[in-house]
Amino acid sequence: MPGSPARGAAMGGGPRGLRKTWTELLAGRVKKQKYDPEREQKLKDSALKLLRYHQNMHDLLLEVEEPQCKRLRLSELIDRDSADASSDRSASFIRSAFRDQASRLGVPVGVLSAKVFARSVQQVCVEPSHPVLLSPEQSKKLSSLLMIARHLLAQNMFSRLTFCQELWKAQNSLLLEAMWRLHTHSVVSLQELLQSHPDSEAMAMWLFRNLRSLCEQIGASCPSPDTTEAMLSGLVQLLISRGFQGSSDPRRLVEPERLPQVATDVLQRMLAFSLDTLEADPQTTLDCQAVSGWIPIYSGHTCCGVVTENSLKSFFSHTLTQILTHKPVLKVSDAIQMQKEWSFAKTHHLLTDLHCRVLATLGPEESVGRLQEVLEMQEVNWQHVLSCVSTLVVCFPEAQQLVKGWVASLMARAFESYHLDSMVTAFLIVRQATLEGPYVFPSYADWFKESFGSSHGYHSCSKKTLVFLFKFLSDLVPWEAPRYMQVHIFHPPLVPSKYHSLLTDYISLAKTRLADLKVSLENVGLYEDLSSPGDIAERESQAVQDVKKAIMVFEQTGKIPMPVLEASIFRRPYYVSHFLPTLLAPRVLPEVPDPRVALIETLKRADKIPSSIYDAYRKACASAEKQQPENATSAQRTEADCAKEPLGLLTAALEELRALMTDPTQYSVISAQVAVVSEKLNAVLGHRNDGGSLQRAKIQLSVLPSTLQKQDQAVVDLLLTAFCQNLMAASSFVPPERQSPWAVLFVRTLCGHVLLPAVLTRLRQLLRHQGQSLSTSHVLGLAALAVHLGECRSMLPEVDPDVLAPSAGSLCVPDFLNSLLTCRTRDSLLFCMNFCTAAVSYCLCKFSALRNCLSPGLIKKFQFVVLRLFPEARAPCAPEHAACVPWRPLYLPSADWQRAALSLWRRDSFQELLKDKEFYLTYRDWVQLELEIQPEADVLSDMERHDFHQWAIYERYLPAPTALGGCGGDLEEACTVLVSEIMDFHQSSRSYNHSEDSDLVLGGRTGNKDILSRLQALRSDLNKVASVEESWAAGSEK
Repeated sequence: MPGSPARGAAMGGGPRGLRKTWTELLAGRVKKQKYDPEREQKLKDSALKLLRYHQNMHDLLLEVEEPQCKRLRLSELIDRDSADASSDRSASFIRSAFRDQASRLGVPVGVLSAKVFARSVQQVCVEPSHPVLLSPEQSKKLSSLLMIARHLLAQNMFSRLTFCQELWKAQNSLLLEAMWRLHTHSVVSLQELLQSHPDSEAMAMWLFRNLRSLCEQIGASCPSPDTTEAMLSGLVQLLISRGFQGSSDPRRLVEPERLPQVATDVLQRMLAFSLDTLEADPQTTLDCQAVSGWIPIYSGHTCCGVVTENSLKSFFSHTLTQILTHKPVLKVSDAIQMQKEWSFAKTHHLLTDLHCRVLATLGPEESVGRLQEVLEMQEVNWQHVLSCVSTLVVCFPEAQQLVKGWVASLMARAFESYHLDSMVTAFLIVRQATLEGPYVFPSYADWFKESFGSSHGYHSCSKKTLVFLFKFLSDLVPWEAPRYMQVHIFHPPLVPSKYHSLLTDYISLAKTRLADLKVSLENVGLYEDLSSPGDIAERESQAVQDVKKAIMVFEQTGKIPMPVLEASIFRRPYYVSHFLPTLLAPRVLPEVPDPRVALIETLKRADKIPSSIYDAYRKACASAEKQQPENATSAQRTEADCAKEPLGLLTAALEELRALMTDPTQYSVISAQVAVVSEKLNAVLGHRNDGGSLQRAKIQLSVLPSTLQKQDQAVVDLLLTAFCQNLMAASSFVPPERQSPWAVLFVRTLCGHVLLPAVLTRLRQLLRHQGQSLSTSHVLGLAALAVHLGECRSMLPEVDPDVLAPSAGSLCVPDFLNSLLTCRTRDSLLFCMNFCTAAVSYCLCKFSALRNCLSPGLIKKFQFVVLRLFPEARAPCAPEHAACVPWRPLYLPSADWQRAALSLWRRDSFQELLKDKEFYLTYRDWVQLELEIQPEADVLSDMERHDFHQWAIYERYLPAPTALGGCGGDLEEACTVLVSEIMDFHQSSRSYNHSEDSDLVLGGRTGNKDILSRLQALRSDLNKVASVEESWAAGSEK
């Protein structure tokens, strides 16, 4: 525009001429001015001087952190070496600025830079968006500051001590992540930071508060878990290494004692906070999140390679002591009353996880020693002590013997020195261990009988020990549960007749107490586990359970159960008023007498049922037959509905266990869930769970394939299915050798209940009669179950299988399971191959030896089947060397059993096993198995069977030495064995057909007739050899 100032400014200065532009003026000046390097340097120095005397150092650091400047200057300062950095303008400027400022103030440059940086870090942490973590913007600013600090450290222009001291002046505004970043970027270590704090108590509180907030974030699954877990791990490693370093550590000579005290104090505060939170029974509170984030640090892996082994052991030992002694407010009387609520299944899972981690690091032996030491020397929190004992016996199978030894030493000490505290401790520990079930620890009744029921008991030394025992038991009466008093009454200590008054006085006191509690001794069932933690059943419901168990035992043995005979004499009121009315409940009698009818008639013949009661029963049954009750169906439906509820809870518990199989290595969580399964199983079985069931001398199964009670079969099928599903789920993630001992706990749960005979009966039905219809998952699961049952053989009673192996009498469980596998027909032989392949493969994966888990007969059957089916297995071949046996392909849907069997056969580990004399498939063994074969249903054709016999006799066994199970080249020995086994076979029950629908009937089968042909051939060969020998003898005489 004509009148605008801009245009006027662009015109010439004269009234008529145009003015030059600013660019033209500068261009002309540049042309006229010569370049002068000296003048340029003076100009730069003047500019730097001007900036130095007017620069705020704090603002300077905040300016240089801008992204453009950081990209252009600070990255170069970090990446270059010192010589290059000295020449860098920005680095030179920063150093010069600090030097000039320090010179003007009269302070060392390192002190000044440290104070400036401390204020800068404090400003970064102002107005945090998180209690312990930096926001992205704060993290970016701090990263820039850390780069500059590392550069100044490299130039020896930064005082770490001053920086730490200045930083702590505003500790309430400091963020824990900022401190961690200072440590990880090597500006100043955590140890230096903590050591420099002027107030130990304040520092401990600050660190505790921040650790707690950090754990809340970990427990709440924060968005940056790697950072938070690394921070927590690093801090814990520092606290443990400094708080529990040994006296021989050279650092103790140069470090003050303040840091170890602070480290110990912080760790104790965190543990105390965790225990207090768990005692308050949290659900989803922040405190609970903090505890769940803190407890995982109690693991040896957290400090592995960083903290010395001695420091780690000292820390965990100290931790266990603090757990046991935390707030010891409960009295012994409280513990006696409340301990059933502190079982493994009822304790908070975080507390059991804490116990399990600490005990696993220390080991069962050291843990028991520490428990013993703490109980002797200090006041303890009985809830923590007893829940720790539960965790110990549940999670560590080897701890059972250690706890037994500890209890025995306590009892010996108690009766030697009349030490009441030892007596109390022993009883509490035993009762707590027995709460976890007989698969973990013998029942209280068994322990009490073993300890005091004989002349070798602890109390049998003198009258003084008897008085001591009964005084102790009498003092327990006001506090203990009725079940324990019932144990003492029904299984009283053995007392000499002259001191019998001591026993009668105690029994009178206990009965009075039971009467006050309105608990009758008659409420105790014939088969009730007196030491179980459940409530006492009503008389009617207990009588129903007793009748069911009595019928089951009678069905198995054919004899009146001993508890029924004893009750008819010693517990006459209960027997007449409750047991007999329940047994003789009127009903429509079946046409074919069932076990209930048989038991009633047997009792009548033994004069155990009064004639009047029996006559009334027969009349009532006759009336019931004439008048069918209309509500029978509805009553049965109601009974079934009542049974569904506990069975549904058991199903839900098993489903939760299967969900945990996604990580089958987490032992503590899985063992806790197995304990829940055991508890739900107790509820399903009612009061039939017999804690002393493992002490039975023998399990006698029925002669014929028995039919289980409907509920028992449902429970057994549910448990077996769950085991198979769990195995398949766990194996899809990790192989058996890397899984936690969940299967062992599961099987011990089965073994600890009266359900064991039903389990074995069901296994007999499945393996002997339904094997061909089982799916791959069922075969694998049942094979693994057989392995674990064999592992528990020492705690299982023997089995009397009747006709299955009459010549062998009672069998251990592995031999019983082996007797269920036959090779008579094509289908049974192929199933035998599948089952044996799965069992041997699983056992070799899971354990180092087969001897304790599988029957030698099963190994022999596997050899027999492989040699019979696969001609290539008969020729010698180089063993395959492999890291593991072929278990993994078996659980895949396309499992090739024949290929797996051959692969297992060729493994060097299996071939090494066959060198053990116990597993030799001898000539006699081969003949016995071959005689079982039914030629008309054989998998081999007549020609294939002939070739196999020829190879086995003439190439394998006849030339083999007798020490290896052969005949040593003796044809006569080969004939003798054949004749002997053929005669035994025809005289044994194996020559009978076993029909599930009929009694034992002599069958037309005469065994494998081809064996007779082999005998004839051998006899002919023997005659030829004899003729040749006679000819040679005659020739030599001539």
